[in-house]
Amino acid sequence: MTLSPTPRSTIRRGRNRAVTDRAALTAVLDAGIVCHLAFVTPDGHPVVMPTGYGHDDGTLYVHGSTGAASLRAGTGAEVCVNVTLLDGVIYSRAVFHHSVNYRSATIHGTARQVTDPDAKLNALRVITEHIAPGSWDHARGPSPQEFAKTAVLALDLHEAAVKIRTGGPGEEPEDLTPDRVGANWAGVLPLVRNWGTPEPCEHLPSDVAVPDYVSLRARQDGPQ
Repeated sequence: MTLSPTPRSTIRRGRNRAVTDRAALTAVLDAGIVCHLAFVTPDGHPVVMPTGYGHDDGTLYVHGSTGAASLRAGTGAEVCVNVTLLDGVIYSRAVFHHSVNYRSATIHGTARQVTDPDAKLNALRVITEHIAPGSWDHARGPSPQEFAKTAVLALDLHEAAVKIRTGGPGEEPEDLTPDRVGANWAGVLPLVRNWGTPEPCEHLPSDVAVPDYVSLRARQDGPQ
């Protein structure tokens, strides 16, 4: 399936980096953990909130406290969500062409609060399993009080844009002449992310081994 750009989700600057395959949107969301949720408060102030997320069946979910003004303001409002993954820094022969390699997904739409108890519990499972795979079946589930204190917003993934940059630096012809091409280093400094060794909680008994599901995230992601 392909993305169907709307006027506000159409990439105009750097159109050659636009990706319209919906599978690319899924891949970026799968690889990320933190998104940035942007909206305008009722009194007209713009807000950008970093938060964990999860997605399932064409819907993005974020959660927070029912007392959070940010989530209350986002409910029923037009919002924009972005997930960006940095893959490397581009060194060019001209500072104008210094850049970064990245994968980015931006979603527009109207956020809605998930109020049905079963749907809300499923959304919390989706978020938990995205951030910490395997945890939902092993950790204690939310108590009635915790469940009541948690708000979940949902956003359809219908209106989205994906932009990806790969490869080396762009160069001006005059910087590639024989007398200039070796004047300074140019290329890509890749960014490789790896998970470290799990660090147990100070209250954990020493004989409790690290379970397989804790390292599941590292096995799924691998070096990036």
